[in-house]
Amino acid sequence: MKKNKEPLRMCIVCRQMKPKIELIRIVKTPDEIIVNANKVNGRGMYVCKDSKCIESCCKKKLINKTLSCPVEDSVYDLLKDSPIYYDTII
Repeated sequence: MKKNKEPLRMCIVCRQMKPKIELIRIVKTPDEIIVNANKVNGRGMYVCKDSKCIESCCKKKLINKTLSCPVEDSVYDLLKDSPIYYDTII
């Protein structure tokens, strides 16, 4: 039997390709921004679960740059403070 390949995605902070399971997905839908969203349609981006990448993302406001639109500070606070194991909607 063939072994399924693990999908790889790029972290917006460190620009490294990593397995999708090791990253936090952030999605911009027309109405809201969702952190750690699974199976949600919209413009998506990924950040490593590493604390250095999360801190750097928040410090440099990389979500703003990637989405090319203003993002509230509460999104960055949620990214820093919330556990990454469940979906959180803003």
